[in-house]
Amino acid sequence: MRRILIFAMSLWTLALAVLTSPVAAQQSEKRIALVIGNASYQATPLKTSANDAGLIAQTLEAAGFDVVGARDLDQDSLRHALRDFMDKASASGPNTVVFVYLSGYGLQLEGENYFVPVDAKINNASDVPAQAIRLSDYVRPLTALRLKANIVVLDAARANPFARSGPPLAGGLALVEPEQGTLVGFNAAPGTVAPEGQGPYGAYAKALAEMMRDGSLSLNDVFDRTRLRVNELTKGAEVPWNASKIETSFTFLVRAPDAPPPQVSPEQTATIRSKPIRDLDAQDAYIAALNRDTLQGYLDFLAAYPDDPMAKRVHAIVAARREAITWRHTRSVDTPQAYWSYLRRYPRGPHAYDARRRLEYLAAALEPPVTFEMIDYDVPPPPEAEFTYVDRPVLFFDDPGFDFAPPPPPPVFFLPPPPPDFIVLPPPPPPLFAFFLPIPVYQPVPVWVHAPSYIVPPPPNNIIFNNIHNTVVINQTTNTITVTNPNGQTSTVAPPSRPTAPLARPAGQAAISNAAAIGPALPPSVAQRATTIQGSTTPGTTPGTPGTPGQLQPSQQPQRPLGQPLPGARGQQALPSVQAPASTTPGLPAGPPPPPAATTTRPPLPSGATQPGTPPPPPPAPSAATHPATPPPAATTRPSPPPSSTRTLTAPPPPPAVKRPPQPSAVTRQATPHPPPAVVTRPPPVTMRSAAPPPPPAAMTRPPPPPVVRAAPPPPAVRQAPAAAARPPACGAGLRLVNGKCVK
Repeated sequence: MRRILIFAMSLWTLALAVLTSPVAAQQSEKRIALVIGNASYQATPLKTSANDAGLIAQTLEAAGFDVVGARDLDQDSLRHALRDFMDKASASGPNTVVFVYLSGYGLQLEGENYFVPVDAKINNASDVPAQAIRLSDYVRPLTALRLKANIVVLDAARANPFARSGPPLAGGLALVEPEQGTLVGFNAAPGTVAPEGQGPYGAYAKALAEMMRDGSLSLNDVFDRTRLRVNELTKGAEVPWNASKIETSFTFLVRAPDAPPPQVSPEQTATIRSKPIRDLDAQDAYIAALNRDTLQGYLDFLAAYPDDPMAKRVHAIVAARREAITWRHTRSVDTPQAYWSYLRRYPRGPHAYDARRRLEYLAAALEPPVTFEMIDYDVPPPPEAEFTYVDRPVLFFDDPGFDFAPPPPPPVFFLPPPPPDFIVLPPPPPPLFAFFLPIPVYQPVPVWVHAPSYIVPPPPNNIIFNNIHNTVVINQTTNTITVTNPNGQTSTVAPPSRPTAPLARPAGQAAISNAAAIGPALPPSVAQRATTIQGSTTPGTTPGTPGTPGQLQPSQQPQRPLGQPLPGARGQQALPSVQAPASTTPGLPAGPPPPPAATTTRPPLPSGATQPGTPPPPPPAPSAATHPATPPPAATTRPSPPPSSTRTLTAPPPPPAVKRPPQPSAVTRQATPHPPPAVVTRPPPVTMRSAAPPPPPAAMTRPPPPPVVRAAPPPPAVRQAPAAAARPPACGAGLRLVNGKCVK
């Protein structure tokens, strides 16, 4: 017994050690991403933002992310997409890594950053909160979920065409302090804007995708190297920025143990990067300062090389960063003294109008008083030379008036050259359906790079994850996937199958489902809207034209005269089968012989359609019309309104019933099987469209009084007839009436 207990304890200890090991803790790491690319702005469209989003989404798919994405979202769709993703993140569990990428126009107002929908109409600063999406409303709840890591990337610092009237907006994006467990990245440093890309992709998205594909970089290294690559590609015109408070380790991809060694070992790179900037030569010192991207690092470069050609460029970077830090602290204090302190330092700074807006909100004087208590800042006041760069709403590092010297190329121990197949990327084919992201041609990663083994596998529509080492071309027109392996062998495969409903799906839903099966899925709310749009428009057609799903072709439209209701539609009773010869009745419009379903194409007589005062027929009415054996009372008390033939047949019987009381039902039954004579003798349809239809006047001229014809059913007429028939003649003289006979 003792041995059994010892063995059981040993197994329990081993299992506990396995479950609590770092590798086991990573087994359930889930990766989800939201990628938005807005390009088709009503104000001024952007050239690369939708393509950039498609490239980032594809790279995230290779790293095992469950990606949802969309392009060209208006305000309502964008808000719903963000809420959908928040719900998804909430249900993903604490061991989830979230990546959010937004590409388009970004704005800052009073210390808050906004992402602009494509339908925004922003004429002045007061329109920004109502027309754009305040990002902190979604980033703060996301960080409150306490997930493993949150990565929020804003590729949105651009020269914007908004708020042209009134005081201008500060340029670029506002410096923010990330929450715990969050990394925030901008395509351009706070307070600066990036130039519009000239190729199919922007420099920031292309560089970020390149670094994410490297299997040897930590999360911070990915963004540091992205900054160096963008600075190289744009010749210093764009300097990305990021700040991180993520403590856990994270890598997009990993290198296999048998991978070839890098050009420079990590130890050598770490040694060089850790050197003081004054111990490096001028070119390496500039790259080192850019790699560190701290205010102190740039100041160290200026202190070591004040006369270097790069000094002017670094002065501009320092000026923008100092002002951004000053404004961030001012906004966090949010008192009149704080805004007066900012205006004392930067009376014409980019946030001077924001400071005055906040003073108006706080009901304080707009200009600083002569004496007040200045707040303390973490940075010293700017020197006079820096006002050249910050006394303007927007700072462009490629402003020709600055006459900056081009930056030197980065040395290999800071930034290796890009992969040969990632230098020039072909543009993606345009997407065929609304809201879907463009899908570029996927360039494979080296065979020694792969996704971590501890992540949760992505959904089946992630074609890239399953072909990370192959070239993948996705054709949305034919809904096929062409895969070329490293040996050059090509194969064409179909997209992953999806469960289908037993009934045929609408054309729009099928098209959206096929598109979602070969690329990033749309957010649920956006997918519903895309299905609605696709249901009324197919590729190559426009709404309202032949070929649009849900619309009949002209040859398929039912042929019927104008102004007459279609039998069987809108509650109208279908034509009875006994009225088939009515198409040959004189006075009816001529037309081709009807198909077997003649009741749906032959128009009814106008008298039935315009019969005044006729109540709608109850459900049993059609059966009563199609069965001639139905007793007369049912036919008279339940008249069928639309078919005029039914009305003309049932209207005449009451008068004969009054003339011959003993046989009321027989007269009615004889009239039902022989409609043609009654129809032929009726006036033509033109006269029957008058306000007073012929049947009621005819009934009015009969011997029975109108109440008997209009209201009294046949049974009352039958009850009156026996009374008239039982009236015997008077007996003659000397005779008496006994049992109905005259006897002596």
